[in-house]
Amino acid sequence: MKKILLQEIARVVANKRLGGDHFKLVLRSKGIASSAAPGQFIQIRVSAGTDPLLRRPISIHRVGAGTLELLCEIVGKATMILSEARPGDELDLIGPLGNGFGLGCAKAPVLVAGGMGVAPLAFLAEKLSKLKPLVLIGARSKKQVLCVDEFRKFGCKVMTATDDGSLGLKGRVTQLLENVLKGASGPRVNIYACGPRPMLKELSRLSVKYNVPAEISLEEHMSCGIGACLGCVVGTKSGFKRVCKEGPVFDAGEVIWQEE
Repeated sequence: MKKILLQEIARVVANKRLGGDHFKLVLRSKGIASSAAPGQFIQIRVSAGTDPLLRRPISIHRVGAGTLELLCEIVGKATMILSEARPGDELDLIGPLGNGFGLGCAKAPVLVAGGMGVAPLAFLAEKLSKLKPLVLIGARSKKQVLCVDEFRKFGCKVMTATDDGSLGLKGRVTQLLENVLKGASGPRVNIYACGPRPMLKELSRLSVKYNVPAEISLEEHMSCGIGACLGCVVGTKSGFKRVCKEGPVFDAGEVIWQEE
C-alpha cells in the first residue's frame, strides 16, 4: 500500500501535564491521524521563527477520530516550547513518517518499554488489544513509570521494573523480560520494544538467546526526518539504514550493535 505523507496545520485541543517533565498534547488532525500506524512518527515545527530551526521528531502516541496524541518529555528548548502550547494554538506537522511495527505475526505479544519508550507502544497495544498483550515497563523510579492505566484499559497485563525498586522489580526491564521468556509457554511470543539503546541492545541479545522474534523502535537524533540528510544512519546486516526512512522499527536481529 502506498504511503501517504502529509503536511498539515494541527490545532491544539489540549495540553495535559502528567507530572514532572511529562505532558501529553492532543491535536486536531484529520489527514495524519487517519493514515498513521503504530511505530510511525511526525516531524513538528515548534516555533514560527528560526529558533529552534529544525523540526523535532515525536512518536505518535495514539490516534482518535480526527485527533493525534503526542506524549512528550521536556528535555530542551523545543520541548519546553511545546509544553507551553495552549488550546487553539497551531502547529505545523509533517507525517506520518517512517515504518511502523508489523502486526500480522503477533500471537502472544510482549511489549517492552524503557522510559519514554512507552510513547509509541500505547498505539500498538490498542491495535493488538484482542490479543491482550503483556506490557513490561522500565524506569528509574515509580515517578517515571507512565501509561500504566492506559495499557490496562486496552486489556493488557502490566509489569514494571524500576532502578530504585520503588515499583515492581528492582532492576532493569530486560531482567523482567528474561524472567518472562524463561517461563514462556503456549503461543509463540513476539516482542515489540522501544527505549534507550542499551536496553534495546540487551533485548536483542535475549531475543537471540531464547529464539524469540523481536521488533525494536530505535531512538536516534534526526534532522530532516525524510531520509535526505543521512544523519540517523545505523549499521545493519544488510548495510547502512536510515532510522527515519527504513526505520524507526527494525528486526532486532538485523541491527549491528557497536561495543560501548
